[in-house]
Amino acid sequence: MAKQKKQPRPKAETPKGFRDYFGAEVTQRTEMLARIAEVYHAYGFDALESSAVETVEALGKFLPDVDRPNEGVFAWQEADDEGRGDWLALRYDLTAPLARVYAQHRNDLPTPYRRYAMGPVWRNEKPGPGRFRQFYQCDADTVGAPSVAADAEICAMLADTLERVGIPRGDYLIRVNNRKVLNGVLEAMGLSDEAQRDAVLRTIDKFDKVGEAGVRELLGKGRLDASGAYIDGVGLTEAQAEPVIAFLTSRGESAAETLANLRAAIGESAIGAEGVAELETIAGLLEAGGYGPDRIVIDPSVVRGLGYYTGPVFEAELTFEITDEKGRPRQFGSVAGGGRYDDLVKRFTGQAVPATGVSIGVDRLLAALREKGRISATPVGPVVVTVMDRDRMADYQAMVAELRAAGLRAEVYLGNPKNFGNQLKYADRRNSPAAVIAGSEEFERGVVQVKDLVLGAKIAENATLEEWKERPSQFEVPRGEMVARLRAMLDGAE
Repeated sequence: MAKQKKQPRPKAETPKGFRDYFGAEVTQRTEMLARIAEVYHAYGFDALESSAVETVEALGKFLPDVDRPNEGVFAWQEADDEGRGDWLALRYDLTAPLARVYAQHRNDLPTPYRRYAMGPVWRNEKPGPGRFRQFYQCDADTVGAPSVAADAEICAMLADTLERVGIPRGDYLIRVNNRKVLNGVLEAMGLSDEAQRDAVLRTIDKFDKVGEAGVRELLGKGRLDASGAYIDGVGLTEAQAEPVIAFLTSRGESAAETLANLRAAIGESAIGAEGVAELETIAGLLEAGGYGPDRIVIDPSVVRGLGYYTGPVFEAELTFEITDEKGRPRQFGSVAGGGRYDDLVKRFTGQAVPATGVSIGVDRLLAALREKGRISATPVGPVVVTVMDRDRMADYQAMVAELRAAGLRAEVYLGNPKNFGNQLKYADRRNSPAAVIAGSEEFERGVVQVKDLVLGAKIAENATLEEWKERPSQFEVPRGEMVARLRAMLDGAE
C-alpha cells in the first residue's frame, strides 16, 4: 500500500494586497474615529452600520460579466436548488450600500436622512505600495436634501472634523467645484460627439499632473510624456480648447473674482450658469458661518471624480510639507473628498433622490497626524506588575485591580516569572512607562518598588549624573501610596 503523503503545513502569510493591524494602529484609529463621530453627531448625523455583503446588482458599478465575475469586487454566486443564485460581493465603498438602505427603508426614515458610517471596504484590484485591497472609510451623507445648503454644511463639517482630530488651520484647505459648471464648459465648446466629450473629461482629470501646458497639448495634437512616449491628443482647435483652460485656471484672489471668471468660461450655457449660482450660494453660506478662504475656497481645479458627481464636488487637501522616499519636499495632499450624487438612489426607486456626502481616507489621515506629531508612533503601554513570588499572585492581582480602578492601564506579568530580567524585557517591548516590583521583603514592610522605565531608558542613553541623582529611575513607596505616586509620575511623563 502506497504511503499516504503528509499534508503540507499552510503558509503563515497574509493574502496579497491585505495586511494585519496591531494594537497601536488599531487603538489610534479607534480614537480618531471616535473624535470624528463626535463632530458628525454634533451636526445631527446618525450612525449606520450596513451589511459588509451586498448583492452585486445593488452595488451596480462593478456588475460582473460572464467572463470576469469578480471584476472590481470580491464576488461569488450563491447557489440555489437549481444551481443558480444571486451574485454577492463585499462592499467596495459605503455609498452604494447607503443608496440601497435608503431605497429599502425610506418609508421608515426621516427626510432628509443624515447618516455617518465607518468601516472596512474591499476592492479586487491590483495592489501596490500603500495600496491595499482592504481599507477603512469614514463617510457622512445627507439624502433627500436638494438645497446646496447641504453641500455647504458637509464642507463646514469636514473643516471642523480636521481640526477636531488635530489638523490646525493653515495646514489644510477644502476646495469646492461643481460638475454643472464643467457641463456648461462642454456646451460652450460645442462638442456633440460623446466619445470626444469623454476624452475631454479624461484630459481635465490630468490637470493636477500635467498642468495647464500639458492639458493644452492633450486637448490639441498630443504631447510627449515623462518617459518619452507620445500621447495622442483629443484633436481640438485652440479656440475649442480655450473654455476648458479658462475653467481650470479661473481661481482668483477672492470668491467673487473666481465666480466672475467662471461665468466668462461657460458663455451662454444655462446649466453652467446654474452651477456658478450654486457655488455662489455655497460661498455665501460658508462665509456666514465663519468659514473663510483660509479654510474653504471655490477652486475649479478640483477635477477628481467629476464624472461621478452631478453637482458640487469638494476635496480636503493637507498643505503642509513632508519629504518623500527620496528626501524631496512635497505637500501631503488629499485626505477626503465628496460631492453631490443625485442619481444613485434612482437606480432602485426610478425617481431622482438628491444626495451629497464626503468620504475620509482613514489611513491617510492617520499618517498625516503622525507626520504632525499629533499621535505617537509608539503609544504608551500598560504599567506592568511583576511577579517575584508565585504564591502571592492574588496580591499582585489586587494591585493591578487597584490601578485599573484608578483609571490607569495595567497588567500582571503572566509569563514564566522565573527570570526577572525577562519580565523587564517584556515591559520594554510593551512600551510600558513603569513596572511595579514587590517580593517577600516588600510585602513584609508594606512597600513596593516602582521602576520608571521611561527615565531608565533616558539614563541609559544620555542623562547626566546630576539627573540620575535628582530622580533615580527606581524608588520605593508605601503600598498605600502606590496609585498616587504612579499617577503623578505618568502625568509628568505626559
